[in-house]
Amino acid sequence: MSSAYRNKESGILAKFISAVESAKAMEGFCVSSCERREFPGLDGGVLVADVYGPVGAPTVLLLHGGGQTRHAWGRAAQTLGAAGWRTVALDLPGHGDSSWAANGDYRIETLAERMCRIWRELGTPLAVVGASLGGLISMAAVGRADAPPINALVLVDIAPRMEEAGVERIVHFMRAQPDGFATLEEAALHIAAYRGRPMDGPIEGLKKNLRLNAQGRWVWHWDPRLMSEANHNHRRDPDGYERALRGLQAPTLLLRGQRSDVISEEDARALVHTLPQARFVDLKGAGHMIAGDANDAFAASVVDFLHEVMPPTHASAGGN
Repeated sequence: MSSAYRNKESGILAKFISAVESAKAMEGFCVSSCERREFPGLDGGVLVADVYGPVGAPTVLLLHGGGQTRHAWGRAAQTLGAAGWRTVALDLPGHGDSSWAANGDYRIETLAERMCRIWRELGTPLAVVGASLGGLISMAAVGRADAPPINALVLVDIAPRMEEAGVERIVHFMRAQPDGFATLEEAALHIAAYRGRPMDGPIEGLKKNLRLNAQGRWVWHWDPRLMSEANHNHRRDPDGYERALRGLQAPTLLLRGQRSDVISEEDARALVHTLPQARFVDLKGAGHMIAGDANDAFAASVVDFLHEVMPPTHASAGGN
């Protein structure tokens, strides 16, 4: 390894450590450390985002998984902002504080069309980071004729071809409690059973993913129609996602949780081999919910990748 390469890596590591420390200092203080922004949503509604980092810097758009909210990224959003990128953590349509679709239409093509509008509004340089459902939307969006260019794509434990057993486990988890939970403790046990380990952090943190309904029950902070047969079945289109990615020229990073039961290592490596500027990282100790299982390692991988393909101080030459 050359001394120049070692110096570059040391510089990136130092910047990441500094960003993590800044993010830890900001954690829990979104009112002062980030701004709330709204984008046009479905059917005249709005999509809500938290925005971190300097105005005018290259933008990183974070798109969470199904049934999650913009808070699912943990410190990663603050870390990216502190490292110099304008970081937008968005609540997907029907999730969190974003509006629900009036007709319950959350098909991938509907969400991809809306995402292209947001990409256009954000402008370039732009990197898109999509986890699970957010990744499916991103893959579908880059293949649209009206897709604006992006400078980088990060797919977080998602690929066109998925393991059926892992997908069904997610579906069962999301459909299992239609009437909600009597207490936050009950919800925490449900989540722990799915993840295979106790919940991290104070239980009050679940209020970011649950809301108290009129019956005094804690229900998920997303539209249950997201999991209708029509919406769910429409997401199962591996050939369509592969076609959408064929024209992608932007540098791409595929992050897989080493313990994932949703994406196999074989399918992850197969996808990377079909893309002209793609790389693969298998994160030790993480399952499908990478940002929750290994937040610092996840953030470090994204920071390292973006420093190379879309540095925070100036635009890169990448694009789709």
